[in-house]
Amino acid sequence: MRKRTFLFLIGAIPFFGTDRTPAAAETFPVAIRVHADKPIGKLKPIWRFFGADEPNYATRPDGQKLLGELGQLATNRIYFRTHNLLTSGDGTPALKWGSTGVYTEDARGNPVYDWTILDRIFDTYRANGVRPYVEIGFMPEALSVHPQPYQHHWGSKTNNNLFTGWAYPPKDYDKWSELVFQWARHDAERYGRTEVATWYWETWNEANIGYWQGTPDEFFRLHDGAVDAVRRALPDAKVGGPDSAGGGTTFLREFLEHCLHGTNLVTGKIGTPLDFVSFHAKGSPEFTDGHVRMGVANQLRDINSGFGVIALFPELKKTPIVIGESDPDTCAACRGQQYDYRNHPVYASYTAECIARELELARRYGVNLAGVLTWAFEFEDQPPFAGFRSLASDGIDLPVLNVFRMFGQMDGQQLTVESDAAVPLDGVLKNGVRAQPDVSALASLESNRLCILVWHYHDDDVSGPAAEVKLVLDGLPLKATKAQVRHFRIDADHSDAFTVWQQMGSPLQPTADQFEQLEKAGHLAELKPPENIHVRNGQMALKFILPREAVSLLTVEWDRPR
Repeated sequence: MRKRTFLFLIGAIPFFGTDRTPAAAETFPVAIRVHADKPIGKLKPIWRFFGADEPNYATRPDGQKLLGELGQLATNRIYFRTHNLLTSGDGTPALKWGSTGVYTEDARGNPVYDWTILDRIFDTYRANGVRPYVEIGFMPEALSVHPQPYQHHWGSKTNNNLFTGWAYPPKDYDKWSELVFQWARHDAERYGRTEVATWYWETWNEANIGYWQGTPDEFFRLHDGAVDAVRRALPDAKVGGPDSAGGGTTFLREFLEHCLHGTNLVTGKIGTPLDFVSFHAKGSPEFTDGHVRMGVANQLRDINSGFGVIALFPELKKTPIVIGESDPDTCAACRGQQYDYRNHPVYASYTAECIARELELARRYGVNLAGVLTWAFEFEDQPPFAGFRSLASDGIDLPVLNVFRMFGQMDGQQLTVESDAAVPLDGVLKNGVRAQPDVSALASLESNRLCILVWHYHDDDVSGPAAEVKLVLDGLPLKATKAQVRHFRIDADHSDAFTVWQQMGSPLQPTADQFEQLEKAGHLAELKPPENIHVRNGQMALKFILPREAVSLLTVEWDRPR
C-alpha cells in the first residue's frame, strides 16, 4: 500500500506525517528542535568541491552530463580537482591514470608546449559552471629524473607498481617552473585574469606518501617554484597546499613551518605565499559479519588532527582550509566487499554525518573551513553500478549525489539544533557510530526560507528500527500564520536508482525505457506533495518516519509580512 499523509494536532502544535504507525519494535522516538531565532553563524557551503583521478572523463558524454549536474548545484561556486593535468600521454584515460601531453622537448632539449587537451578539460568545466581547483602535477616524462617506466597499469599482474616515472622530481627545476608559468599565463589569457584569480592552485598530490618519489626538501623546492611561477603569471592567484595524505602529520607541520618561516628555495626570501591550507582525510570501511561497517571515526580523526596542527600557527587562524580529499575510504578505483556501500543510501547518510561533524570540528578549533572535497566522479567503459566510488554510473545518478542536491538548497545562517538522539562529537571521534545510531539535523535560515537536513546514520550497514522523528521549529516570525513544507528523501525507496536497477533484474545493457526509468529514479525525490501547515505563536512541528541510513531535507517557506 502506498503511503498517504494527513495533518493532526498535538496540543497547540500542528504536525504532519504518514498514516503508517509502525509497531513499537519497528521504531524508536527522536525529538529534534530547531531554533530559528538562534543563529550560530553563516552556513558555509563546504560541500561544493569534487575531484577524480582521470581528467579526461570530464570531457566524455557521461562526464559532461555529470559536470552539468554539479554545476547546477551552485553555478560558478563548484570546484573540481583532478590528478594528471601535466602527465605525458595522448589523453586516453584508464583507471587511476590520465594524461594531457602538455610538455615535450625537441631534439635540442627545448620545451614544447601543447595546451590542446588541457584546454578541452577546463573548457568543459567552465561550460558547465564549474571552476578548476588546479593540481599542478604530475611530472612530464621529458622532465622526470626517472622517466622509465612511465605509465603504470592499474591492476596488472605483471606491472603493479603505481608510482612510476610521473611521480619523480624534475631533472631541471627551472624548466619545471617555466612550464607552470607558461600554463598559468596561458589560462589567464584564455579565461581572463579575473576568472583565473578565483581558482585554487596547489602543487602535487599527497607528497608525503608514494605519489612523490623525492625528499620533503625536494618537494618544497618543487612547490616554491610552482607557486612563484603562478604568481609571476598572475600576482593575485590563490595558491596553497600541500594536499597531503592524512591529517596532523609531521609533513603538514613541516610544510606550514617552511611556508610561514622558512627560506623560499626559489626566491631566497623568507616564506612562500599561502592563501589556503589543504590536507586529506579518509574513512576505513571493513566487511565484517556479512555486512559493511563504515569507519567514520577514522576520517573525522584525520580532520581533528589536521585542524590541531593548523591551529598551532596563530597566523593561519583566518586562512581558508580545504580538505582536498575527504572520503569514506582510500581508493575510488578499487572494488571489494568493504566498498559495497557505494551504490546505497548509506553513502549519502555517511556524507551528511561527516559534513555536519566537520563544521562542528571547525567551530571547536576556531579555524576557517572553506571546503570539503569529495573524491568521486564517474568511471567510463564500466558496467552499470560497478562498485567504484562515484557520483553516477553509466549516466545514472547514485544516491550520494542527491545529498549534495540537498545541501545545495541550504543557505544563509546556520541555526541551533538539539536532538535527543545525537551522538556527541567526542563519542564519534572515539568510537564512531557503533552503539546507538546518530539521528540529528543541520538547519539553515535565509530570509523566509528554513531548511532542515535530517540524517539517520549508523556505521553498520544493516537493517534496524526506523526513527519516529518529531521535529519542532520555534522562533519563527510571530506574524507568520502558515508555511509551505516540502519533504525530500533519500532511502531505498526514494532517490535510489540502484534499487530500481536490481528490481529490473540488474540488466548490464538497460533498454531505452529502462534507462529512462533509472535516470528518473536517480534524481532527488519528494516523499510527498508539498503541504501548507499552520504556524502558531512562532512555532510549528512536523512528524515523520526516517529509516536507518536515510536522509531527509525539509524546506519550510512562509509568506513575508506586507
